[in-house]
Amino acid sequence: QVQLAESGGGLVQAGGSLTLSCAASGRTFSSYVVGWVRQAPGKEREFVSGISWSAGSTIYAEYVKGRFTISRDIGENTVYLQMNSLKPEDTAVYYCAVWRGIYNSGNVNYWGQGTQVTVSS
Repeated sequence: QVQLAESGGGLVQAGGSLTLSCAASGRTFSSYVVGWVRQAPGKEREFVSGISWSAGSTIYAEYVKGRFTISRDIGENTVYLQMNSLKPEDTAVYYCAVWRGIYNSGNVNYWGQGTQVTVSS
């Protein structure tokens, strides 16, 4: 059974930093992308970032490019999202997700339970 366990969310002031972790277990992810999707109150889930598990190539949404960095530790089966220069509009529940190819909420194979990130102004 695949499990994605997120941690690292919390409350931070605007301009601050947080690092989210997603510990994955239950299968190998060599042909998958592992990444982060967020959902703010009253809004649809939106893509944040993804990393190809085997190649390590990364992709970012425009609204986080230059501020967020995604990385993975293959030995620990963990994906990280380093978030710097946080803004109030980054406030959301952040979900770890696993999919193949291009992200689409409909083609996500696995979801984590989510971790709350709140950025105060």
